Amino acid sequence: MMKNKLSKPELFSKSIISRRKFLKISTTYLTLAGFAGLNCACERDKKKRKMILSFYVDDTSPAIANPDAYKTFLEYCKSHGIKGESSVILGYDGESMADNPDNEERTFLDYAKSSYDYGIDTHMEIMTHHELFDFDVRKKAVEGIHEGLWLHEPAVTAEEYYHYFSSILADGEKSGLEFTGLTWPGCGCDVCSLRYEELRVAGPLKFNPAVWEALLDLVKRGNFRNRVIPVFYESSETDYNIFQKAADGKFAVYDLMPNAGDHMGIWENSVEHVNPDYYITEDGKSGIIVTHLNNRAPYCLWYMHWQGLNPENGVGWDAFKIVIDRIEKHLDNKVIWMRPSDIVTRYHDTSGWEFAEEI
Repeated sequence: MMKNKLSKPELFSKSIISRRKFLKISTTYLTLAGFAGLNCACERDKKKRKMILSFYVDDTSPAIANPDAYKTFLEYCKSHGIKGESSVILGYDGESMADNPDNEERTFLDYAKSSYDYGIDTHMEIMTHHELFDFDVRKKAVEGIHEGLWLHEPAVTAEEYYHYFSSILADGEKSGLEFTGLTWPGCGCDVCSLRYEELRVAGPLKFNPAVWEALLDLVKRGNFRNRVIPVFYESSETDYNIFQKAADGKFAVYDLMPNAGDHMGIWENSVEHVNPDYYITEDGKSGIIVTHLNNRAPYCLWYMHWQGLNPENGVGWDAFKIVIDRIEKHLDNKVIWMRPSDIVTRYHDTSGWEFAEEI
């Protein structure tokens, strides 16, 4: 506020200047103001261009690769400041690793329960990746519906989902493992494929809404590591976003869509599916990461599979390290790594992507 403010007559009598001088002063002022505004806009743009990077790894299990391979992966991520997610499937072999684990399973679980300290989230995917687990007899069902399809069945109640999810979380707790979210275990078997097509007749394929209700209830009860959790369900390179699926105050569940695919060997562990240039080329000028950066996307999140990524025999491990080297060489000051759980928590707390402008 101005001190000793003049009245209108006094202002005019003490401020009479020629029109030419007025225009000159005004032009100078507007020019300087324009430069100032431009500089502010540039500063904002610089902040917006620092895009978030993250990923998730499906099928992480000692049945696929030696536990030491997981340790190598974690140590590499920590040494390079890489943040992401690697799911744990406790019942992958049909029995829960929480029940009398063998040496390899015990070693793997020791690494998995400390993975958060290495920058890596741990999701449930969900218990077996195949038939539902029978928690009464502590074994996977011999036949029946697969978990991924079960998440879509409209007749399943929130209570049924709650009981199943809470049992998985309890097995994780028994092993000293805290889960940070849920990953959808897709399946392409004939039975699942046929049923998925039947469900699509009623509209786009979606989780039963009771899934989100059950997950939120468990989040509110403190059964997950964090009060906001990400779920990886829908994905698209072009039509991507983050969707709040359930919320109550500071608690929430989000579908954080991957906007880049798996070119690290996929579940087939095949060299035909390895292509580091898909993510970023050697010269740093193209690739899906660069595309999203140039389009001012708030994030680039891709998915991988442990079969192709693992350092023991995965054909995509060297490609993964190539991608990281290229990111560090060309994009180090334009990107920042974040765990998926941190992304959704900060998004929820700020009601949008504004937080990305401050990191």
